[in-house]
Amino acid sequence: MKISVLYGTETGNAEMLAEDIQTALEDDHDVSCRNLADIDPAGLSGEEFLILVCSTYGEGDLPASAQPFAKRLDEGNFDLSAVRFAIFGLGDSEYEETFTHGSLKLSQRLQAQGAVQIGDRLTHDASQGEMPEDIAVPWAKAIVEGLPK
Repeated sequence: MKISVLYGTETGNAEMLAEDIQTALEDDHDVSCRNLADIDPAGLSGEEFLILVCSTYGEGDLPASAQPFAKRLDEGNFDLSAVRFAIFGLGDSEYEETFTHGSLKLSQRLQAQGAVQIGDRLTHDASQGEMPEDIAVPWAKAIVEGLPK
């Protein structure tokens, strides 16, 4: 299966996690890992499954590298109905009102253009002491295993 792990990051944590997911899946799948800043929504298709990893910055905002992608989504009228994606959010519950809103906003924007989210959005809380890869890697494997072949 062809999989693209796309990340939106401010400090590099989402990028590192995306690379961990890529490494965990690449023995059994054709997996690429790319920054959302380099992705044109018009180029998304149903040919690959998307796994998105997105942090939250500031007051529940998208991180810097996800903002150009989100802006293109907002300004365009795309038919992403063939696109399937799963999304993982990074955040800190110390900021309760905006906890993991970056990934939430990204998911909402993709769905508004017709993309289909597979599974629930999973999140990691930096305040809990658990490593994000300990949650995200098994989640990503389970999502991919549950997809039709």
